[in-house]
Amino acid sequence: MTEATEVKQAQSADAKVQSAAEHAAKHGIGVCLHCEKMDKIYPGTKALDQVSFDVFQGKVNVLIGENGAGKSTLMKLIAGIEQPSGGEMSMGDKTVSFEDVTSARNQGIGIIHQELSLFPNLNVYQNIFMGKEHTKNKVGLNNKEHIELANKIMAKLEHPIDPYTIVGDLRVGQQQMIEIARNLMQDDLKILIMDEPTSSLSEQEVQVLFKIMRELKAEGISIVYISHRLEEIMQIGDYVTILRDGRLVATAAVEEVSVPWIVKKMVGKGKNYPKRTEEIDWSKRETVLEVQDLSLPKKGGGYLLHHVSFELKQGEILGFYGLMGAGRTELYECIMGLRPEHTGKILLHGKEIEVHNVTEQIDRGFAMVPEDRQREGLVQTMDIGKNISLSSLKSYAKHLFLNGTAEDAAVQGGIDGLHIKVADKRLPILSLSGGNQQKVVISKGLLTQPKILLLDEPSRGIDIGAKTEIYEIINRYADSGLAIMVISSELEEIMAIADRIVVLSNGLKTAEITKEELTEDKLVLASYKGHNVTKTAPGSAAEAARAAM
Repeated sequence: MTEATEVKQAQSADAKVQSAAEHAAKHGIGVCLHCEKMDKIYPGTKALDQVSFDVFQGKVNVLIGENGAGKSTLMKLIAGIEQPSGGEMSMGDKTVSFEDVTSARNQGIGIIHQELSLFPNLNVYQNIFMGKEHTKNKVGLNNKEHIELANKIMAKLEHPIDPYTIVGDLRVGQQQMIEIARNLMQDDLKILIMDEPTSSLSEQEVQVLFKIMRELKAEGISIVYISHRLEEIMQIGDYVTILRDGRLVATAAVEEVSVPWIVKKMVGKGKNYPKRTEEIDWSKRETVLEVQDLSLPKKGGGYLLHHVSFELKQGEILGFYGLMGAGRTELYECIMGLRPEHTGKILLHGKEIEVHNVTEQIDRGFAMVPEDRQREGLVQTMDIGKNISLSSLKSYAKHLFLNGTAEDAAVQGGIDGLHIKVADKRLPILSLSGGNQQKVVISKGLLTQPKILLLDEPSRGIDIGAKTEIYEIINRYADSGLAIMVISSELEEIMAIADRIVVLSNGLKTAEITKEELTEDKLVLASYKGHNVTKTAPGSAAEAARAAM
């Protein structure tokens, strides 16, 4: 079925779709919380404009829209993080207002933020019980009970992590599970807001989360679910509310609509990932980067990466696919000098290089866009312009001072080149939507004039429209000759954007697939292969590789 046909079907379905309120009333489903004509005005912008929203009892209430549509703003009002400029909220027959998070929590409202709000220097059980500690005889903390309950909730989430583990040492996906566990421990939970809870999770972890959500529904708990992954919405959602530019566009029962209908309401048209149409003879392109037998030892024994080899051509988009823990991010960290303990060879334009630190790799022409843009890609206390120029300040140095005119011109060029939507580059970086923040991180890397660009989950937590723009940018720079490596956990995305895909599984390279040979089945099967292989000493690399391939 073509995209045009799908959109026509969505248009014809409009007349048949009843609103969420009509559907709920027909089926006797009550409203847990009602928002009536909510407004939120920030200096220079109206983030919410007369938005009404129902949270239905014991249901998954999906809230969707492009970045900047007002989803997170509405959730902040419900969770007491911010106060509305207008409108009112009610629970049952009672009008409610929340001065802060504590007052919302006292009414049974919890929120899992898109950007993690954990304490990286504290351990797992301390994070889970922060702000709701159990005491022993009203004197000291009952850490024995904390540890028992932490083990219990993490086992329920199928993530048995040592409760003494420092959270900052965990990967993003594991931290996301800690964030979820914190909220599940809340007493008298009535409404749980989940803002992009699966953005850092593997498919297996997503299914575990969905199981927990169904259990919460069975207990009568209402869930507000924000996600850009449309297939997840169709799988777990009961009702969907669509916002666009701070206004309510449509509501419906999920069972009565389709993905094309949702996309049409979100953006006004169907969108797809852009694909490169030019046929390229890669055998005639220069090999820019070659990695040979790269291994990375794991603390306590074993390997995070085990004899991984690949090459990257000029102008190529090389994809890396795998489950969480496959070693994709660790591979990037080795190349960028963040893991100097790695072994193996890295060749740049045919010459072997010794990798020691990030600064050295930037000077050689490498740039990396990290997976966690908030923690590793942005400096939140700096403005937009300073974040863009941060990695290329050397280029604007004039003796002991910076050439402000040259820096401003470069920053403006980055903003214009990537179509970053910003009124003033001196505004705080957090004033931008997620998609525009991601463009800032990419622009920062591109201003270093790289030869090789490493992108780790570049579309994480951004909407369909922003994804399309990001991948159009990637294609444009690849066409100009930039060699690009892309990590993505989304099958459709990696299949659309990559010229060739390397699959990693449990630290092993289990497949290398060209665009012509590519199928979803091949990618998925290869992503599980490494879990059936025991990684032993470096000398047995050939045996491990043969077993994996």
